[in-house]
Amino acid sequence: MEPSRGAGPAVPPVAAVLPAGGSGERLGGATPKQFCAVQGRPLVSYTVRAMERIDWISNIIVVVSPENIETMKSIIEKYGHKRVTVVKGGITRHRSIFNGLKVFAENEFSSHLLQKPEVVIIHDAVRPFVEEDILSKVVMAAKEHGAAGAIRPLVSTVIASAADGCLDHSLERARYRASEMPQAFLFDIIYEAYQQCTDYDLDYGTECLHLALKYCKTNAKLVEGTADLWKVTYKRDLYAAESIIKESLSQEVCVITDVKEVVSQVGFLLHESLKSQIKVETISTSLSKNDSHLQNILSGQCYNFVCINDKKCAVQETQQLADMLEKSNIPLLYPVVVVLVHLDTSENISFSIGMEEITRMKKFAKEVKKKNILVYGLLIQYKDHLLLQETVNSAAALIMALIKDRNPELTGQLLVA
Repeated sequence: MEPSRGAGPAVPPVAAVLPAGGSGERLGGATPKQFCAVQGRPLVSYTVRAMERIDWISNIIVVVSPENIETMKSIIEKYGHKRVTVVKGGITRHRSIFNGLKVFAENEFSSHLLQKPEVVIIHDAVRPFVEEDILSKVVMAAKEHGAAGAIRPLVSTVIASAADGCLDHSLERARYRASEMPQAFLFDIIYEAYQQCTDYDLDYGTECLHLALKYCKTNAKLVEGTADLWKVTYKRDLYAAESIIKESLSQEVCVITDVKEVVSQVGFLLHESLKSQIKVETISTSLSKNDSHLQNILSGQCYNFVCINDKKCAVQETQQLADMLEKSNIPLLYPVVVVLVHLDTSENISFSIGMEEITRMKKFAKEVKKKNILVYGLLIQYKDHLLLQETVNSAAALIMALIKDRNPELTGQLLVA
């Protein structure tokens, strides 16, 4: 999920203004779409993070309606966002964007002026999947041309209706493009355009690039965008966003085994069974040790872990992993899945985990769930060596289902392969 932290555009500072003042009427429901939870985290937080993870963006301005200022501030605090300023929005989109620009230029609007950027990015707070590459392209184009914006081919043909409700004419789809976000501007150009705007423009206008052309004679450079620039508008879009996030989090798993031979063997078999579906890193180590390989995996933003042990539940060892994850701040971004695998090597045919161990695991799972770590239990019974591969394949299928679904309601449950 995290793009590379390259040098980025060679411009002194770039700022981003994220209008987030919409009411979400088309989405339905009482919660504005920018504050709706996707995988337990507000949508606006994903967009802020997309900007925040890029080193060359110096300030991120989030413009929200007055009644949502405290909500936005609490999101910034909870998810540890940096370089973010919350600004009170206006009654329309353009008035909100104008307010966001004023924090760089008007003492009357802000008690502490931020450093005026050379280039400012304007991007909808409900477009969470924007990547560094397209941001860099529009910023560099804006530096050269004064304004730039992402575009996409039209999906449907645009038609005009006559006064009687019948077809008047249609546009040749190949000649037209859909205007998307992000857009970028030399700050002085877009700020001057907003200063000259009529009330009609501020109240009914939608296109920032048009304002730069109308009031500053700045003809924007259009940059071909990617398919992931779409905007969350309807309720179905929230489900699509969640699906995209789950898929992106399901690309890698770290399998941690004890150094014991039988445990490492199961870890190897599990690796082989999983590798056709997901990238697998396998480590044979004790979690009580500060393993450098594991630290490298944590720094690489892995969101799935399988811990195999022949101890009953091994909650203490898993607590050490949870502590390492918390220190890494990985769960601040997205929920982390930890599958605690108990390998039963006893000859006893009866169920090998008692209620005391199950209760301990449930309690532990409940505690770390508050930290965005989802813990599930999985029992592999090592009774018949000839059937071990089949059992491990079943375990792999369960693990993939847990990773892909990331259901917080199932945490603390013990599954049997």
